[in-house]
Amino acid sequence: MLALFDLDNTLVNRGIAFTEAIAALCNDHGYNSVIQEWLHTELADRANPADFQRLMARFDLPDDPAQLWHDYVNRIAAAVRCAPEVLEGLARLRVRGWTIGIATNGASDIQRAKLTVTGLAHHVDGIAVSGDIETRKPDRQLFELAARRCGTDLTDGGWMIGDNPGSDIGGGHAAGLRTIWLRGRPWHDGIAVAQHVVDDVTDAITILLNETE
Repeated sequence: MLALFDLDNTLVNRGIAFTEAIAALCNDHGYNSVIQEWLHTELADRANPADFQRLMARFDLPDDPAQLWHDYVNRIAAAVRCAPEVLEGLARLRVRGWTIGIATNGASDIQRAKLTVTGLAHHVDGIAVSGDIETRKPDRQLFELAARRCGTDLTDGGWMIGDNPGSDIGGGHAAGLRTIWLRGRPWHDGIAVAQHVVDDVTDAITILLNETE
């Protein structure tokens, strides 16, 4: 059975890592509070190298935007954490015969850095990042890519677990997957109801483990 997991605010807490990374980046480069606030606002939902080109232009800064992006990726990687019980839960799923994949929106280098430093990369069978194909969830293509990189196919069924009602739950449902929603973001009308609603990803893992008892 296939289980696809979202990354940010599902397996890891992006908000905490993001705040710490921005503060550290600004401290490293001597940026003032105005620039720090701009970064918080502009990178709140997503980040990519072009954002740092805009930063240079907006504040007439002399820094190399490519190097700043590299520094930001490293700072995020240094700040992000995955709870040990989450890693243990994924390991238990694989022992039970589950195939585990990651289907996440974001820039490829930053998302893969998170997966590597947290140890998550060692607990999954396939990874699909929207930056790999420039297509974001809820587009079915990203779910298809994740399944394919896990050595399976969406026609075999499976689950999608995530915090975003539209991207994860609506997208997962449209891709033919059953879904588990991590409560937090506001729910939107018109989205197919998830099979389960939980408050923590470990609760979702428990549900999946019960599926194979």
